[in-house]
Amino acid sequence: MVIFPVTSRYHGIEIAKYEMPPEEGETEPREIAYLRRRFLPPLSKPRDEPVSTEHVVTQGERLDNITASHLGDPEQFWRMCDANNAMLPQALTEEIGRRLRIPLDLGGTI
Repeated sequence: MVIFPVTSRYHGIEIAKYEMPPEEGETEPREIAYLRRRFLPPLSKPRDEPVSTEHVVTQGERLDNITASHLGDPEQFWRMCDANNAMLPQALTEEIGRRLRIPLDLGGTI
């Protein structure tokens, strides 16, 4: 069983199983475990996630550095994407002056 840490975007996603029919020469079916889909928030709907502050993007900034500065972990960039309705992380820093919603740091209890 795969267990993801609470800081992972996959934490809490259901692990499902698919049973494959036995291959030639085998008697037992094979079971394949996989993660169910992680649905992204609708782009047209404002996020309900609590926001601690905003950050104004400046020239040359990178999302991992912004995330590290505000959330203490550059690998939490996916939370920034979710909070700002972005499918592509790089889209968040393309526009100078863009105001990014900084999700509230829930102390690892995401």
